[in-house]
Amino acid sequence: MKPWPKYPVIYEINTWVWLQELSRKYGSPVRLAGIPREEWEGIADWKVDAVWFMGIWERSPDGLRIAMRNEELLADFRRALPDFSEKDNVGSPYCVRRYVVDQNLGGPEGLAEARRALADRGIRLILDFVPNHVAPDHPWVTEHPEYFIQGDAGDVQRDPNSFVSIGGKVFACGRDPFFPAWPDVLQLNAFNPGLRRAVNETVSRIAGQCDGVRCDMAMLMMNTIFERTWGPRAGARPLNEYWPELIQAIKGNHPDFLFLAEAYWDLEWELQQQGFDYCYDKKLYDRLEHEPAETIRLHLCADPVYQDKLVLFIENHDEPRAAATFIPAKERAAAVILATLPGAKLLHEGQFEGRKVRLPVFLGRRPVEAVDAGLQIFYQRLLKAISTEALRDGKWRLCERRGWPDNQSCLNILAWCWVKDDERYLIVIHLGEGSAQALVQVPWDDLSGKTWQLIDVLSDETFDRRGDEMRDDGLYVGLGPWGFHFLRLHA
Repeated sequence: MKPWPKYPVIYEINTWVWLQELSRKYGSPVRLAGIPREEWEGIADWKVDAVWFMGIWERSPDGLRIAMRNEELLADFRRALPDFSEKDNVGSPYCVRRYVVDQNLGGPEGLAEARRALADRGIRLILDFVPNHVAPDHPWVTEHPEYFIQGDAGDVQRDPNSFVSIGGKVFACGRDPFFPAWPDVLQLNAFNPGLRRAVNETVSRIAGQCDGVRCDMAMLMMNTIFERTWGPRAGARPLNEYWPELIQAIKGNHPDFLFLAEAYWDLEWELQQQGFDYCYDKKLYDRLEHEPAETIRLHLCADPVYQDKLVLFIENHDEPRAAATFIPAKERAAAVILATLPGAKLLHEGQFEGRKVRLPVFLGRRPVEAVDAGLQIFYQRLLKAISTEALRDGKWRLCERRGWPDNQSCLNILAWCWVKDDERYLIVIHLGEGSAQALVQVPWDDLSGKTWQLIDVLSDETFDRRGDEMRDDGLYVGLGPWGFHFLRLHA
């Protein structure tokens, strides 16, 4: 298989839900080993570089029972699935009992067959790794309690929501320091050397089954964050960081293996320095949702080396659905931004069809929703447009744009360009209501002396413009609410 592209497109699939819907579609149980050929071809048609099978590992019966006693969770289940029943709760994929493919999904043999089917189509496979915690019935709980943050009987009495007694020992529940503890998982101790060795072995086994891992809440295992969260309970802070040790060990045997970090709190750069290939860009998502174009332009002025290693998205299983967050025109503009910036692109199964219900990850079934056929066609054209070498592996550059003293609507316009060999693209987006005009300076010196044809690959509109004008004065653009151009340039 070819090496990873510089800017891969990753397609997240909620594996349990997807297989359940395929089973209903074909009238018999479908597992990973028996997915019909046309379904694989359908994924390949989206021109993605990798599939992330979210929620592949064995789920915890103990965790499921805990979830069914949580009234807040149950209310969330009913919000997403009004006819929810107990059998719809299949357990959290982030409450891992064992890093073994769940038999309900087809087991290890099924995953191996699915991986081969993807590889035959040039598509790589990404799986989950949850470093911070495991289920209360994970074998380590009885075999290696030293791998966990522990407490005492007093902790259980004072804070029964954060500590639990199992087999005569008291364990801390997993947590993010800014939120209450998660009651269905136990906190691993990132400072314990035995745990680090065990994690190395675990991820080595995972690496034999896929081409990369998405590491859940990766920043929680950084020495500074872990020490701040757990203090003396964690023991002595090690000299070495958790992630560089692990990533270097795995890449020693699997040099092309991809590490992708779910990351927040402005720690993306630091995690990149610790070895991650890509880190979530949650800040861009938040700015697309709430802030004006100029703040996004400033965001894009960051070091290109940093931007190249970000993961861009407008939805995933943790965020609301894009179709429920943005009005239709803004969703399309946001999707063009996501698709045409440097960095990895994360797309979510159901996003193309316009699904609006954010499904809790515990559920194995989702509600039926109408398909937005127009949105599907838009995404088909967009993903085909970015499957070129120029946008997968080319050189990106932010373009200057300016207005006039009495018209500063240019501040609502974003523009950038791509080039590789003879391929050239210019993307211009109006991120706002009303109309906007600007002169966009196209920064290629060799435009001069030629007339260029500009073909909008999403609308098929064609324009002829002089190269000197585009380079020196700037290309005039006028766009309506949330409008955009995705232009291919030909001399």
